[in-house]
Amino acid sequence: MLKNLKMTNVGPAPTMELEFGSRLNLLTGDNGLGKSFLLDIAWWALTRKWPAEINPKLTAGKKAMPAKDGKASIEFSFTGKTRTEGYPSSFDRHDQAWTGRPGRPSNPGLVLYAMVDGSFAVWDPARNYWKTKGKQDVQERLPAYVFSPAEVWDGLPGEEGKWLCNGLIRDWAGWQKEKGDPFKRLSEALKSLAPADEEPLVPGKLTRISLDDARDIPTLRMPYGQDVPILHASAGMRRICALAYLLVWAWEEHLSASKLLGKPPSHQAIFLVDEVESHLHPRWQLRIVRSVLDVMKGLAGESQVQLIAATHSPLVMASVESVFDQAKDAWFDLDYDSSPKSLRVLVTRRAFEPRGDISNWLTSEAFDLPSARNPDYEALIREAGSLIEQPAPAPESVRAMHERLLEALSPKDPFLFRWRAICEKKGLLA
Repeated sequence: MLKNLKMTNVGPAPTMELEFGSRLNLLTGDNGLGKSFLLDIAWWALTRKWPAEINPKLTAGKKAMPAKDGKASIEFSFTGKTRTEGYPSSFDRHDQAWTGRPGRPSNPGLVLYAMVDGSFAVWDPARNYWKTKGKQDVQERLPAYVFSPAEVWDGLPGEEGKWLCNGLIRDWAGWQKEKGDPFKRLSEALKSLAPADEEPLVPGKLTRISLDDARDIPTLRMPYGQDVPILHASAGMRRICALAYLLVWAWEEHLSASKLLGKPPSHQAIFLVDEVESHLHPRWQLRIVRSVLDVMKGLAGESQVQLIAATHSPLVMASVESVFDQAKDAWFDLDYDSSPKSLRVLVTRRAFEPRGDISNWLTSEAFDLPSARNPDYEALIREAGSLIEQPAPAPESVRAMHERLLEALSPKDPFLFRWRAICEKKGLLA
């Protein structure tokens, strides 16, 4: 499990440090404050490779660089199979590379990274590990499996005409025809990741969608009974199907490789997800985090699982209120300190407290909104407040404002109750 990250002169702050929970970790904060950056750093710390370094097709996952002149460092620690080890790394400006102590690091377990644009990366200890010969680290196998968005669906090519992964379309179709364990696991994963019990994600019959495409295309059976080709499904459904497929594919391949090597499967699995709610309906957002944890546990069995997810959604934050455990979970919030003497980004591990109502998360430290109302209505309320605070507001102005408030706000809005009470007390409303 990833235990600690500390960055100096890297990213949007002079220093940033996070002490992760062993199970669930949530990252919140405004755009541009470093949530995706932190996930990139976490992936690099666990695998020692940047995603775009392995697959140049990616537009994200680039190598982190020092923010300013001077020394830059990334320190991290993770718990391997037998112990927790820390690793310091500094940036060598001459070689333009991050360097650290030589030798193979501890095995962090299976590592997966779902990027917000649909790219995906997998590091498998059975297939991507390297060896140390003498004092040299020798990468005898592929450093990781990194998919562009298209390669998730169409397959990941290797060298000399080989294929590293068949891709979602061919694997799903093949698994479905075979009716073996992979298809059972995929079906279970889709069932767990569905938006609601009454809206299950169920594989339909394979189909063809073009005279010029000889592939059998998977379908999803919609609640209204129609089988829709997965390529024609909604963006949210495609996102979830890709997550389900890659989780199952990574674990299936890991089991096969472990068997060939005569070694037990990994005892740990770490999943990094950027904008876990991407493309999902609010009802789906209220289930997605717990569903992903369930799928990981279902696949990994007795192995320990850790999820690190960035989110912009108050529904996601509300969804974990009933399962958040302070002993093994953590919430990190990124904020911009705009004071003249500071001008920096702060990352704070905040105490997680249930808010009771989803709208209360909008005004929490996670999202920092002044209220859950429409900004135009919030401005109207400020205008009404200024009017009623005047020593002797004109009755016609009060009546006009009252009509505007009635048009804008719900009859149950707390401000409307207070407005009426103050106006009646001052004799401004009949």
